[in-house]
Amino acid sequence: MRATLIHAPGDIRVEDVPEPKIVNPTDAIIRTVATCVCGSDLWPYRGLEPVGDPHPMGHEYVGIVEETGSEVTQVKPGQFVVGSFATSDNTCANCRKGWQSSCLNREFMSTCQAEYVRIPNAHGTLVATDEHPSADLVPSLLAVSDVMGTGWYAALAAEVKPGSTAVVVGDGAVGLCGVIAAKELGAERIIAMSRHESRQKLALEFGATDIVGERGEEGIARIKELTGGIGADSVLECVGTAQSMSQALHSARPGGNVGFVGVPHEVAVDGQELFFSQVGLRGGPAPVRRYLPDLIHRVLSGHIDPGKVFDLTLPLDQVAEGYKAMDERRAIKTLLKP
Repeated sequence: MRATLIHAPGDIRVEDVPEPKIVNPTDAIIRTVATCVCGSDLWPYRGLEPVGDPHPMGHEYVGIVEETGSEVTQVKPGQFVVGSFATSDNTCANCRKGWQSSCLNREFMSTCQAEYVRIPNAHGTLVATDEHPSADLVPSLLAVSDVMGTGWYAALAAEVKPGSTAVVVGDGAVGLCGVIAAKELGAERIIAMSRHESRQKLALEFGATDIVGERGEEGIARIKELTGGIGADSVLECVGTAQSMSQALHSARPGGNVGFVGVPHEVAVDGQELFFSQVGLRGGPAPVRRYLPDLIHRVLSGHIDPGKVFDLTLPLDQVAEGYKAMDERRAIKTLLKP
């Protein structure tokens, strides 16, 4: 089969590799209907994370079940399924509390930019739709497997409430999905921090009420200006840099909350600063599996359309261009068709 491998920073290739096989009785094999490039994939692509030996890429997927292990009863061959980037048995103590991304048997997916994928813990990871969705719904269901679920978690971690004010730091796919989530959770005012016109337009379409283009101290000052000098009730940090985290912390009011879902790189939080800010922090890898049934329903009912974050669609063979377009900010998010 064809699969994406990274060989070095900036070096993405599609190569022929063996098809995956059932390894454990809890595995399933899916035929990929759609996959994509994630913003977090750009960290090794840009050389900001070590690449090491050539290895597969991709952790977002929807597909058709081809084969299941003997212990998989929740899904069956022929079904269309949505999964999460973090697999979960959905039975351990952490899973039962709703933290499936910290499942005691968790495995992070990393082979999904391919024609076929082995899904560990398939029984607790995959959610099947009642029927095969129409093609126009596939992008939004794919978004649910990571960026929509992550944006949803960011909003919940930041404790977005009806009538509240929310700030979204980051205008990538996760940030834009965070705008959707804040709107769905009832925020009255949603301030999206973005300097890119196409992303600003999409943020407004998704429910943002204000756009702030400034960054750093100027961005914080603008947020304070828009919130009566106090700061926002909730801030969604969807980037993962030192600057974005600092901006998020200083944009929240005393007693406010920051939900941080951008994978941190060189981020350090000063204890004294956090102590006197009286701002709450919660983040980490999103427990997407907890939200899958609800978010799938919202997509299939036409209530949300996060698939609009995909502004570039390419065949799998052109995945290198998909990475390059996102790296150069010519695309928000690239959808790949195997």
